[in-house]
Amino acid sequence: MTNLPAYQLNEPSAQIIPLVQTQPQRHFIEANTRPVTIEHLAEDCVVPVFSKDNELTIAHQSFIEAVLGAVHRVFPHEAIDTPEIVASHVIKGRIPEAIHKPASQLLESDKTIYYERMAFCVEIPTIYEDVAGNRLNLSIGGVRAYNHENLYARKGAERFKIFIGFKNLVCCNMCVSTDGLMDDLRVMSVQQIYDAAVQLFCRYEMTKHFNAMARLSDYTLTEHQFAQLIGKTRLYQFLPSNERRALPAMEFTDSHINAIARAYYADENFACNDDRSIDLWKVYNLFTGANKSSYIDTFLSRARNATTFTHGLTRALDGDEKYRWFVE
Repeated sequence: MTNLPAYQLNEPSAQIIPLVQTQPQRHFIEANTRPVTIEHLAEDCVVPVFSKDNELTIAHQSFIEAVLGAVHRVFPHEAIDTPEIVASHVIKGRIPEAIHKPASQLLESDKTIYYERMAFCVEIPTIYEDVAGNRLNLSIGGVRAYNHENLYARKGAERFKIFIGFKNLVCCNMCVSTDGLMDDLRVMSVQQIYDAAVQLFCRYEMTKHFNAMARLSDYTLTEHQFAQLIGKTRLYQFLPSNERRALPAMEFTDSHINAIARAYYADENFACNDDRSIDLWKVYNLFTGANKSSYIDTFLSRARNATTFTHGLTRALDGDEKYRWFVE
């Protein structure tokens, strides 16, 4: 393994340079989430333990700080924006002294909370590209979901997700490629998170990812082909299992497909053209836009699926048999 600099928890982190002073009005994920700050996570939230041995889990804020440390290591000369953090599924508790109090009499100081699921994203605005007039900033982040842990057992490897990709500033949609996602990172320590993040950022092929996205605008679906796509994605989940296994994966649900169909006509940035044709860059953004309604723990896998599926459609239009079923 490559020798990596140790991540020191007690060392001051490099300066985080805010791009703007106000929080963005649109979030990279919106379903059932609330924006939070790292100070809130550190000061107002308890940290769950593994019940068999009372060992602490890795706190949300420690995960964020480890990834930010890796960002500053790999991109030392770039401006790094403040992280945008969202959380969901609040788990409520109370301190031991308040065990016998009725809920209506609880004081704020009697209550404890933590968030079962948390996601964050930090932009690097000095590294950006342009596709079809849309500015894309390099963005890095991660997801932690305690519902993927067995907190009733002894402490073991904990699961995280880390990504690097681009955020479309027109709509805050996240563009994640296969090599930019570590979907099932299992670690025992914060140091291992830092090491894995550094390795992910170093091996990510940014130019290849951007060029693949830029090519999407060269491919166009007719209204008939788009209608076939919507219909076939609905049929996909009901196919016999052997037929479904023979096709590329489609992880979007009916509610996502409804949102995509609605946006085909109504989206202010990515709706179809006057002749009802639509290029695959717009189609891709319809998928990533619909993905913002996913829960935190499924968001990144669907973001990757949107990328692989849309690039598969380019091959279908070039005559490849694998994806043709969706548009023929």
